[in-house]
Amino acid sequence: MDQLCVNTIRTLAMDAVQAANSGHPGTPMALAPVAYCLWQRVLRFDPSHPIWPNRDRFVLSVGHASMLLYAMLHLSGVKAVNPKYETLGQLSVTLGDIKRFRQLDSKCPGHPEYRWTSGVETTTGPLGQGLATSVGMAIAERWLASYFNRPGFNLFDYDIYALCGDGCMMEGISGEAASLAGHLKLDNLCWIYDNNHITIEGNTALAYSDDVATRFIGHGWNVTRVGDANDLEMLERAFRTFKSTSDRPTLIIVDSHIAYGAPNRQDTSAAHGEPLGEEEIRLAKRHYGWPPDAKFLVPDEVLEHFQKGIGARGLALHQAWRAQFEEYRRQYPVLAEEGYRLLRRELPDGWDKGFPAFSPGKAIATRDASGQALNALAENVPCLLGGSADLGPSCKTRLTFEGAGDFSAQNPAGRNLHFGIREHAMGAILNGLSLSKIRPFGSGFLIFSDYARTAIRLSALMEIPVIHIFTHDSIGVGEDGPTHQPVEHLASLRAIPGLITLRPADANETVEAWRVIAGFRHEPVALILTRQAVPTLDRTKYAAAEGVPRGAYVLADADDGRPHVLLLATGSEVALCVEAYETLKAEGIKARVVSMPSWEMFEYYCRDHPDYREQVLPESVNARVSVEKGSTLGWARYVGRSGHSIGMETFGASAPLRELQKKFGFTPENIVAAAKLQIAKAR
Repeated sequence: MDQLCVNTIRTLAMDAVQAANSGHPGTPMALAPVAYCLWQRVLRFDPSHPIWPNRDRFVLSVGHASMLLYAMLHLSGVKAVNPKYETLGQLSVTLGDIKRFRQLDSKCPGHPEYRWTSGVETTTGPLGQGLATSVGMAIAERWLASYFNRPGFNLFDYDIYALCGDGCMMEGISGEAASLAGHLKLDNLCWIYDNNHITIEGNTALAYSDDVATRFIGHGWNVTRVGDANDLEMLERAFRTFKSTSDRPTLIIVDSHIAYGAPNRQDTSAAHGEPLGEEEIRLAKRHYGWPPDAKFLVPDEVLEHFQKGIGARGLALHQAWRAQFEEYRRQYPVLAEEGYRLLRRELPDGWDKGFPAFSPGKAIATRDASGQALNALAENVPCLLGGSADLGPSCKTRLTFEGAGDFSAQNPAGRNLHFGIREHAMGAILNGLSLSKIRPFGSGFLIFSDYARTAIRLSALMEIPVIHIFTHDSIGVGEDGPTHQPVEHLASLRAIPGLITLRPADANETVEAWRVIAGFRHEPVALILTRQAVPTLDRTKYAAAEGVPRGAYVLADADDGRPHVLLLATGSEVALCVEAYETLKAEGIKARVVSMPSWEMFEYYCRDHPDYREQVLPESVNARVSVEKGSTLGWARYVGRSGHSIGMETFGASAPLRELQKKFGFTPENIVAAAKLQIAKAR
């Protein structure tokens, strides 16, 4: 029966890839015994309720082997879940979906996608991302257990398994993540390494000769080996070894042979990106003792076997947990309610109590205002935790209120996470935390968002509310020079679909930005902040900062509301526009200043309120100037073809800020001159 189940997984993978004429059959074929052993014999997972909070997590870091996961979801009978967290009667992955592998609207896309296919714990594809994400899931379990568990009530004690390959190991993010996991002694984390020595170009000897076992021992991991991927008993013993290891994460190295159809054939192209071909599939099926002409065959006894295994075991574990939770709710009703809200990403009552308000006149860096707002919010929202890539003091993201503490192997209740200088791993770990319903934030300098871009992109693709905080947002970092002065980064982040980029103008806009961020349930955000102090605008003279949720708003206007020129800006440049506005006003020139902290939020708001765009950016006013200390790419959508954008066309330079602003044209005088020229052109 075991072999029949393994071969069912293999033949489903072969048939699906062949039908799609696209995909990767090799790894699913080679690792079918590993997945089967883990799911059928070990995994604590209830297919009838795949979002049970205390389920074990399975992460397929080798996302190109997606058919391995889709086969397991189908054969295990995993049920679909809707956006309201309701478990539906139908299968998450039907045989029809598998037959339409990689086709439009199938639940079996080329790489696994969270939120699209129930049972997929995270979107994977870029190699190594799944591994780093699993570290976030392991940290989340440790924190959840420390916060919610009570004597006799282990509400959270699940494990995380991640399946990876040579490509994952080569990517630098896996080293970053493994190092941190070992340091934190995450003994609830198990990586399974498919050691097959094959990549797309051929044998790994072309570019890779690491002693992986020694490397991971150096990272502080327990390392064990399974010499044959087909040996189910040895595999199960390795998983039991992981379960009995209590002071470190575990790496299981599994030796396999990838992608052969007929006996003794290895073909790396078929392994990684091409169907095997009809004749090769027939030979492979004959080798497995399978009907050679049968396609998408799932024997009834295989489905029955899975239901008696993972189905029955998972259901019993889930029911026992539910019974425990009911008693927990009677004894700890407040904590139970907190857990309920956490799982649904709902804010507690009084979440914005103690938010700061800033008086006009005093200049304050938006990073400092953000730090105060973040601490107020985190004190009211217990599941908000995070840290920085070794830049907490600079980013002002350390939680300083009583009891916040540092997360560590000895103190899993800590709210401050120390990621070390590991921006890429930090981004993916934040994703893992968010997928576990923690509300995470991570911080660094905007220039280093490049290092985390893949993880940021995936947070947007998965629609999870990760908070990315970036300070040192422009040439305002001054003497650090062009290596640390972000130029193209705002445009780059704005190009990511679904990511909200927020660049507040002053301290009070920053507080309002945090009010908006707190309410996000599916939107990741990049909060962009200054290092240098910027003026706190007088809101009795100019519009209130409550305009931030609309993405853009009229900050200062002509007395009659009919301006001759529009001055558009974000962040620290808004204050420069206000100065220019006052100069123009003194000269009798009617101007309007529009603060645009978030292009995305402005566009979303205008979709629901079509008249708002005209209220803020009237089409009749062609004279427009945008001001931003970054690339001008994208500003044409707001200033028009005839408008003028003051921005960065080159990299920056190393000099004090005042000199840089003068050199690159970020002065009120230059804005005034540009405004007058635009008015003349419009006339």
